[in-house]
Amino acid sequence: MTIATTAVSLTVNGRPVGPVEVPQDLMMLEFLQEYLNLTGTRYGCGQGVCRACTIIIDHPDGRSEAVASCITGAAYLNGARIRTIEGHATRDDAGTVTALSAIQQAYLEHFSFQCSYCTPGFVNGATVLVERLAREPVNRADVEQVVLDGMNRHICRCTGYVRYLTAVKDVILSTPGLTVDGPARPSGGQGRGGQGRDSQGDGP
Repeated sequence: MTIATTAVSLTVNGRPVGPVEVPQDLMMLEFLQEYLNLTGTRYGCGQGVCRACTIIIDHPDGRSEAVASCITGAAYLNGARIRTIEGHATRDDAGTVTALSAIQQAYLEHFSFQCSYCTPGFVNGATVLVERLAREPVNRADVEQVVLDGMNRHICRCTGYVRYLTAVKDVILSTPGLTVDGPARPSGGQGRGGQGRDSQGDGP
């Protein structure tokens, strides 16, 4: 039996990869773990629901987008620029971490995670949200709801939502340029744990 393959080339965490010949139906999660040895991206539900496998696509127009790598084909991302959890911290020439990203540091300071299995997805989801606000600032009064909406799709089986979301809120409120002064918007529908359904954190 012959397995149909295709060549994939992309940029991962700033470094060019490929062309690599892979099965046509290979998921990006498997490509990262099995071909690149980037094991920080986690397999959770396998259906794109829990978001533990979230990675970031960096579009040419400057937008970033969070996608579930367990249901996104490697071939589909041919030519793309992506970031994984391994690409956030600053490293020296020897590869040693010298500084964490603002989101990573905030999660540590707030003791946000317990088992940490979902943490890579939460880091990437929050990073996309922060980057969107850098392009489209929101009213300071709306930040809590924006965080709830933006992070709602990410599931934490240890129920660490409060600390995760508080950490993201603190980063947004303490980072210049992400918020403006203005009246609060009307509250929308409620999702899990009082959270509105996701409409911002995992999209452009």
